[in-house]
Amino acid sequence: MESQAYIPANYKSDQAVRWCPGCGDHAILNTLHKAMAALGVPPHMTAVISGIGCSSRLPYYMNTYGFHTIHGRAAAIATGFKVANPEMTVWQISGDGDGLAIGGNHFIHAVRRNVDINMILFNNKIYGLTKGQYSPTSDRGFVSKSSPYGTTEDPFIPAELVFGARGNFFARSIDVELATSQEVLEAAARHKGTSVTEILQNCVIFNNGIHNPITDKAVRAERTIHLRHGEKMLFGKDNERGLVRDGFLLKAVTVGQDGYTIDDVLTHDAHCQSNFLHQQLAMMDGHELPLALGVIRDVEAPTYDAAVSEQVAEVRARKGFSSLRDMILAGDTWTVE
Repeated sequence: MESQAYIPANYKSDQAVRWCPGCGDHAILNTLHKAMAALGVPPHMTAVISGIGCSSRLPYYMNTYGFHTIHGRAAAIATGFKVANPEMTVWQISGDGDGLAIGGNHFIHAVRRNVDINMILFNNKIYGLTKGQYSPTSDRGFVSKSSPYGTTEDPFIPAELVFGARGNFFARSIDVELATSQEVLEAAARHKGTSVTEILQNCVIFNNGIHNPITDKAVRAERTIHLRHGEKMLFGKDNERGLVRDGFLLKAVTVGQDGYTIDDVLTHDAHCQSNFLHQQLAMMDGHELPLALGVIRDVEAPTYDAAVSEQVAEVRARKGFSSLRDMILAGDTWTVE
């Protein structure tokens, strides 16, 4: 299908957006509308499916097909929808609670199967809709309504789950980085297979400023790195710092000091089949090494929905089935009077 010119307004519904003023979800919705317009997939060929949570209200604000499902089941329903409608572009919206707690099993298996859906994971490290309980991504010691003395468990790192489930696409952005968010969402949609885009999102009511140690403008240049395929891994206010190999590990250095030159700085290869370096990049946390933003891994692999469609077509051709009734009545049959 040929794409035509669309504008973001073509993907907006007439519903009033009901998120708290200042919520990071507004920015993500805005960039998703822009990304969809840039991609040019018609609204009637697009479906947005969500679970439960603040982020999961997003389908109401889309002029596309949409389904606000049940808690943690967005990935399962998105999988079924895509397999039944392989020609559709499917976006799945989840928060860190919806997607990684009750929905964690569906999350990893959708990634493992490589279903051609685009997952956007809104990560604010809190349950916002249910008023401030700690979530699977909340840090150890985090004080919340459900952990008044601090959590006694370590969090999931979404990237680690994706790579553990043999994921082929992982990207990351920040809600306030609108250009970066649009860039990675467009790349996610173009990827054939499961794409996971984690967006660090701020909950102004129950977890305000949780990402500030990394995302605040005063420190963002030093504590984040924007990775682009084929480009040197540089960061800092003037791109004066870079990532180099230090044995099997990564190391941040200042170019021109201690004998390091631009030639020593690694070049990002998002398409490398080996995920060893991709995992290292995705696990950087913004402290000793900068938090990686952008498309970290983008590798092609067979998709579940395409394989199922091919299998169904092959069996139909071999068995002569054109409908479910044909299949049921195939072979020996008898009638009970």
